[in-house]
Amino acid sequence: MSAAWVLPRLRGAALLAAVALTSAAALTPSQEARAQTLGDNLRCPICTGVPITESTNDISREMLREVREQVAAGRSDREVYRFFAARYGNFVLLDPPKEGSGVLLWGAPLLALGAGGAVLWRVLRRRPPGSPAAGPSPVPDTEPFDPFLAQVQRETTRRPGSAASPDTVAPERP
Repeated sequence: MSAAWVLPRLRGAALLAAVALTSAAALTPSQEARAQTLGDNLRCPICTGVPITESTNDISREMLREVREQVAAGRSDREVYRFFAARYGNFVLLDPPKEGSGVLLWGAPLLALGAGGAVLWRVLRRRPPGSPAAGPSPVPDTEPFDPFLAQVQRETTRRPGSAASPDTVAPERP
C-alpha cells in the first residue's frame, strides 16, 4: 500500500470521528443537564458506588458519551435506564426501580417496622390497666427490727393537740 492511498483514508476517518464526537457533544444546556442527571444515577461498573459523571475510567466516559447520544436522540429517561440495565444489569442503576422483586426489597423494612409496632401494641394492650411497668421489684427491708428506733419514732411523732415537751426528747445513742 502506498502512503498516497493510506493518508486520505486516515484523514477521512479522523474527520468522521471528529464529526461523531461533535454531534454527541452538541447538546442544548437543558439536554446537557438531563444527561448529567442521568449520569449521576448510573454507577460505574468498575468503581464502587461512584456515578459515571465522577469516575475517570474509560468505561465511565464511554457510558456518559452513550447517555449524551441517547439524550440527543430524544430517548426518555426510562429508555436510557433500560438500555444500561440490559447491557450491564440492574447493578449499574444507583436508584434501582421499585417494581417486580425490587418492591420486596424496598418494602421489607417497612413491613418489619409495621409488624414490630403491631406486636408492641398487642403486648401493651394485654397488660392490665394501672399495673406498673415492668421494672425492678421493690427492695425488701433487710434491716433488722430495732426496738429503740421504734420507740424514738413513737415518741417523736406529735399527736394532734399535744405539744412536745422537753423531757420527751429521745436520748442520744452512744
